[in-house]
Amino acid sequence: MIPREPFWKRYFSLGLSLLFLLAGYIFSENILFAAAILIGGYPLFKTGLTNLYRFDFDMKTLMTIAIIGAAIIGEWREGAVVVILFAISEVLEGYSMDKARNSIRALMEHAPTEALVVRNGKELLLKAEDIEIGDTMLVKPGQMIAMDGVIIEGTSTINQAAITGESVPIERGVEDEVFAGTLNEAGFLKIKVTKLVDDTTIAKIIHLVEEAQAEKAPSQQFVDRFAKYYTPVIILVAVLVAVVPPLFFGAGWQEWIYQGLAVLVVGCPCALVISTPVSIVTAIGNGARNGVLIKGGSFLEEAGALKAIAFDKTGTLTKGVPVVTDFVNFTYDENLLGVVAALESKSQHPLASAIIKKAAHLPQNYVVEDFLSITGKGIKGIVDGTEYCVGNVKLFKEVPEAVLEKVSYLQEQGKTVMIAGNDQEILGLIAVADEVRDSSRLVIERLQQLGIKQTILLTGDNHITAEAIARETGVNQVESELLPEDKLTFIKKLKAQYGRVAMVGDGVNDAPALAAATVGIAMGGAGTDTALETADIALMNDDLKKLPFTIKLSRKTLQIIKQNITLSIVFKLLALLLVVPGWLTLWIAIFADMGVTLLVTLNGLRLLRVKDKEMMN
Repeated sequence: MIPREPFWKRYFSLGLSLLFLLAGYIFSENILFAAAILIGGYPLFKTGLTNLYRFDFDMKTLMTIAIIGAAIIGEWREGAVVVILFAISEVLEGYSMDKARNSIRALMEHAPTEALVVRNGKELLLKAEDIEIGDTMLVKPGQMIAMDGVIIEGTSTINQAAITGESVPIERGVEDEVFAGTLNEAGFLKIKVTKLVDDTTIAKIIHLVEEAQAEKAPSQQFVDRFAKYYTPVIILVAVLVAVVPPLFFGAGWQEWIYQGLAVLVVGCPCALVISTPVSIVTAIGNGARNGVLIKGGSFLEEAGALKAIAFDKTGTLTKGVPVVTDFVNFTYDENLLGVVAALESKSQHPLASAIIKKAAHLPQNYVVEDFLSITGKGIKGIVDGTEYCVGNVKLFKEVPEAVLEKVSYLQEQGKTVMIAGNDQEILGLIAVADEVRDSSRLVIERLQQLGIKQTILLTGDNHITAEAIARETGVNQVESELLPEDKLTFIKKLKAQYGRVAMVGDGVNDAPALAAATVGIAMGGAGTDTALETADIALMNDDLKKLPFTIKLSRKTLQIIKQNITLSIVFKLLALLLVVPGWLTLWIAIFADMGVTLLVTLNGLRLLRVKDKEMMN
């Protein structure tokens, strides 16, 4: 959990220091300015002097040297103002970072700390950490669910916005999974707990996002390396400004020592150091609030520079559940579908469930006798004294040309076709397919608008089905009949061609390809441990519609980071140029430093305004 500094600790010393500063102006006493410096600058001096002792020259070291120097040359008043302004900038910076992290605090508030549990036949109100796997929670309408679990009694609508970012409530009933931090809106539920409090989905999200926000992105690592060399250079420049004019040009020592101190202040890399982290923290927090878990600043930056995205088919571009798309009845027998479903109920074929579901509204009173499954062909059985067959062309002795043409037509659409018949004739056709998600084509179009040059479908399915899915979704390239190792090989090939490549999959059978891609993006991170562990980015709601939002957020983050770094360096250079005519003062220096710091912070906070409009609801 992110600690929040108490109000009094953050603002008391600043307020007291301000009072001494005002008193110093009223009574014109240097002792009052000295008190303002000591009280307001204590945290700064504590760090700055320690760093100076270790020869670790950072922005606090520079400020400490500048303020001590101002006191030595008698500029108590300006030294006090510099301390106050620096303290104000630190407080505002802390407030901005708090605001950027608010999304995580909001997630924390969603997770209840206690729940009503049935244990040994008694109802007990227990703290979340005392609830065990296997306990039964009682959740009333309007209550938050405290633990991950499975519904064992009751139905309701559940608002999962805290987990998936999807504000539209979903129906949940017996045997459905529910998550801690979600809201039970309608019915009374009994839920069997399946995870301990530290293992719940929301706990993992909070932990992963906090880790991600703390991780340094490549641009931040660059800034840190730059600051490491930049700071000693600024100290050297300040020494030269203070010493060279008096020694070689007869200028006044006090005037040019003052200028040297101003160089130290204006040279503080505050804005440069804060330019990247505030943007990264804000973007990752905004993503989490919208159901996109980004596991680090490096992945956020990489996603913003993607040139190509590869997609798995099943469960990614498609819904992952086979359905009957076409039922062609060549007879007048209205019971044919029911007969076929009765036969399929005896089958272990993966598509049988789709046919049974299609016929669920029909009477279920058929008795199947002498059932036989023929490997590679289909099934047979006797229903009401007649032998029926359901399978592929190989199961039948003779199939009319017109029927074969219809089968080919359906197969070209990426559908698996089964023929139903008896020992005398062909009775009908059943076409089954894994339906394309309604949003897939819009998502692909939006990605192309955002500048993704190549979209690729990688699937283990046959080429005809893959081509049909590609036509329906609009992807640029198709690679079919791939084994997991083939997908891995192809991802490496794409990286060689495009540099940065993302792989979007379900996080299970696509794990090798997800790991090899520049950015691995998993579908359905909510409740899927594999997705949370394997992927670099997880779309918590099992829907592609968040992918364009993720790319847009990443690109906006890269843009703002570049703006912040440029602003920081340009403003520093402009302020340093004031040294040439001798116009640089401590006041101007601290205003320039604080002003740019606030500017880059506010610019980073603009990432909170990037909305999930890409969901295209």
